[in-house]
Amino acid sequence: MTTLTSIKSTESVMQKQNWVEVAKEIGPKFAERAAQHDQEGSFVQENYDEMRQRKLFSARIPLDLGGGGGSHQEMCQAIREIAHHDGSTALSFSMHSHLLAGLVWHYDKGLTPSVEPVLRKIADEELILVSTGSRDWLDGSGTAEKVDGGYKVSGRKFFSSGSSGGDLIMTTAIYDDPKASPTVLHFATSLKGEGVTIVEDWNTMGMRGTGSNSVVLEDVFVPEASISLSRPSGKWMTFFDVISPIAWSLVMSAYLGVAEAARDITIAQVQKKKEDHIVQEIVGEMDTELLCAQTALKGIVDLLGPDFIPSTDSSNLTYRYKTITVKSAIRSVEKAMEAVGGMSFYRQVGLERYFRDIQGARFHPFQERKQYSFSGRIALGLEPIDLRLFVGQILIVVLHIENEF
Repeated sequence: MTTLTSIKSTESVMQKQNWVEVAKEIGPKFAERAAQHDQEGSFVQENYDEMRQRKLFSARIPLDLGGGGGSHQEMCQAIREIAHHDGSTALSFSMHSHLLAGLVWHYDKGLTPSVEPVLRKIADEELILVSTGSRDWLDGSGTAEKVDGGYKVSGRKFFSSGSSGGDLIMTTAIYDDPKASPTVLHFATSLKGEGVTIVEDWNTMGMRGTGSNSVVLEDVFVPEASISLSRPSGKWMTFFDVISPIAWSLVMSAYLGVAEAARDITIAQVQKKKEDHIVQEIVGEMDTELLCAQTALKGIVDLLGPDFIPSTDSSNLTYRYKTITVKSAIRSVEKAMEAVGGMSFYRQVGLERYFRDIQGARFHPFQERKQYSFSGRIALGLEPIDLRLFVGQILIVVLHIENEF
């Protein structure tokens, strides 16, 4: 277990920066490299290095803990700005950001005192957090064998965004407890530890630079003290009501930024045919869909004001807003392609990359039909979910990380 080796004094507290402006400053460099990373399917390591140097990975941590003091709303906007230049960097960063934001929420509310040294260490070392994909959360994935002092864990973890440049992976394994039902264990482990292998298998249609590789755990020892949560497989936990708006406001900011960038390219490309009434109509439809996406995302962000009380109702609103954001953002980019016409098919225009990148939005949980079921059950007075239907990347934060430090 890693121990905290240094605590920042008040003299070394970071000065508050405008993190959106930082994103605007470094974004053009990301844009220059975006096409190459897309073509190669290579991880955006240079962008991560730049962000680490500018302290973006600790920007959400309060100033008095050595972080950048950025608000949640500010980080959503910063991710959106980065996506204007490179969607892969923005999406990968959003995966780190939602894990960190969950920790900060617990710290701000005074709910988990032990989170303070964790946040200090992340700020001190500018650590990068990695979440794993949809097979891991409600039902869990991988196996855990009980051994002296802890567990040996094995499994393949998919969609580990940012794993190529990350430090800690937050994930699960299933322990076949002879005295109970199958139990999901939550834990954090180092990506550089013994038995951990990153498999470079991220070769996809879009978001090709996110480094969302598989991570293979082979007999990785996880101390008993690092098991932050044990629960029955498939159980809905109340902390999902906390993390849902936190996570999806950040992740969807990346996709909205992609849609906005596609709009900017379109307006520039259609200037020579702007008197065409059909083009005018398509552009108007594009902007209307984009406004729907912007309004829906704002709905999620606004839930997280000072009066936010996690509840089934707030989760229901979050997932309805998320579906609207996804559908409208995708539709707006489709209209962008239609407005530009055949030239949109050329890579040098840049629009087809945004078209491919935006498709990833539809695959994050809850996907459309599952969200409709979730909201419909609530409207009909039923339990919010049929647990058999929902295996999703719901992002559990504090419980994964504390004991790793």
